[in-house]
Amino acid sequence: MVQLAIMVGGPYDRIPDIKQADSKEIIWIGVDRGSVRLLEQGIIPKIALGDFDSVTEEELKEIKKEVGDVRVYKAEKDETDTELAVQIAFDEFDPDSVSIYGATGGRMDHLLNNIYMVFQPKFFKQATKIRLIDKQNTITYYKPGTHKLVKEVDKKYLAFTCLSPVERLSIMDAKYRLSHSDFTYPISLASNEFVSDTATFSFDSGLIAVIQSKDNETIGS
Repeated sequence: MVQLAIMVGGPYDRIPDIKQADSKEIIWIGVDRGSVRLLEQGIIPKIALGDFDSVTEEELKEIKKEVGDVRVYKAEKDETDTELAVQIAFDEFDPDSVSIYGATGGRMDHLLNNIYMVFQPKFFKQATKIRLIDKQNTITYYKPGTHKLVKEVDKKYLAFTCLSPVERLSIMDAKYRLSHSDFTYPISLASNEFVSDTATFSFDSGLIAVIQSKDNETIGS
């Protein structure tokens, strides 16, 4: 199983302890300042890429010294640095999962682009392999079918976010259940909760992002 992780340049205070997530089996890609963050944690990414407009000249020299594959792009381009990293991840490594850190918080346009990136045709077929992870939340994507969610160790809350019109959504084995409901517009069914270690849901059409979240009181603990 090929696991790939991408560190991008979102706010430091939104990034969890990646040392707990790191292992020799994980392939890391550093995006712009995300490369500096990985090196600070003693993690040498397989690839460092971006326009590097958020690093100093000295930091870029250090990146080039430590990382074997550094790819520098012009700032004026059609893709964001994060999009480039995700495309390289799937094109060159064919991973089973891609976890993206540092992609939430900060600029709202970056956040929305990262959440809705999966609708791009080049990414849509891979959407269910992508996760966005920060200190409080994990976002995963689901296509139509029946799915069993496994509760992450430190999570309590669930939000079923319909990113597109969704037909016949049913939520089972959660605090607030739902049966065969249609939504003709995007909506987030927030503040649901796990009642056991798993929760089950199903739907017939559309794309859903499931957000698992910590209790606010547990952030930083």
